[in-house]
Amino acid sequence: MNPLNFGVRWQSESSSGDTAFGWGVAALRRGGKTTSRDRGSSTEFHAVQVTRKRWLATALQSLAALFLLGVSSAHELRPSYLQVIELEAGTYDVLWKVPARGDNQRLALDPRFEGNTTVTGDPVDAFVDNAHVRRWKMECPDGIAGTRVHIDGLAQTFTDALVRVAYADGTEFVTRLQADNPATVITAAPGPGAVAWTYFVLGVEHILLGIDHLLFVLALLLIIDSRRKLVGTITAFTLAHSITLALASLGYVSLPGPPVEAVIALSIVLVALEILRKRRGDHPATARWPWVVAFGFGLLHGFGFAGALSDIGLPQKSVPLALLLFNVGVEAGQLLFVAAVLLLAAGTKRLPVRLPGWTKLIPPYAIGSLAMFWVIERSWDFTLGHLFSL
Repeated sequence: MNPLNFGVRWQSESSSGDTAFGWGVAALRRGGKTTSRDRGSSTEFHAVQVTRKRWLATALQSLAALFLLGVSSAHELRPSYLQVIELEAGTYDVLWKVPARGDNQRLALDPRFEGNTTVTGDPVDAFVDNAHVRRWKMECPDGIAGTRVHIDGLAQTFTDALVRVAYADGTEFVTRLQADNPATVITAAPGPGAVAWTYFVLGVEHILLGIDHLLFVLALLLIIDSRRKLVGTITAFTLAHSITLALASLGYVSLPGPPVEAVIALSIVLVALEILRKRRGDHPATARWPWVVAFGFGLLHGFGFAGALSDIGLPQKSVPLALLLFNVGVEAGQLLFVAAVLLLAAGTKRLPVRLPGWTKLIPPYAIGSLAMFWVIERSWDFTLGHLFSL
């Protein structure tokens, strides 16, 4: 039994009038006259029909909202990154990285240092890998510790900003700023507990705000038909992306980001096609061995997680701890999503809803359509877009 059955009983379109037909036949047997019992059945039937239509309309609106959300913000919630490296006493190299679209649009976010700080030389700007990067030198005669930094514009966004200060003695200050807390005072290096918590939260946020990763997990849940397969599939996906996340973050393996993101979207399309095959009566390989598919594509998703982590950076003195807690955060967020979906499925089992048979094809078509949009969008620059630019 599929754990995402949601308690909805699928029916063919020809059976939608069974209730009305039943009381109509009863009336004919009585010479064409209907009784109060017959009319009660009719009223109940129409009430169920109205409830069914409202439920279906709500479901379609939710799917449309999911599509629009995915189109507009699949990767627009990436965190910004402020890095300050002490070159010598009072002299600092500053890097500011914000998400961008194309080569001319970026989020309107800018860091502002308060106190005795002076920018030396002209800042250097560049668009690199869907991000805008600005570098400059800064003088702080009294040292940067105790300086307040504010991210202008952060309060008007849904993204976060990671602040990392690397001191000349090898210690580091790391913290995360949010819309409701867009400023901080730079201090001496925090303890391992603060670093662990920062990267754990970043991991949770990355998976929960990564619509494409969640859509892949949801597609797997829709094709799984037993709890044993569910546990095996989640375990395989976790193991696979943990391997590539660690290897890529530590520099042992590397793949270009845009093709990886495009293939991640393609993996969702392929699983959506397998869902369609299963719901049409076939027995696709993904339904029989979902853990194999989860492990194979999980390796690719791990590269996606590593790409996000490289955008943020790892504290050099706490690389193993930060990497571990980021991965633990990703797993916690993933399990939270799976639990929420299963609870939703359990909660809807009591709904008195019988939907037409064709509605069971809506989820895979919606998932596949959104994922195919991502495939085209993410591969455009190095495929057809490259040809049109010649």
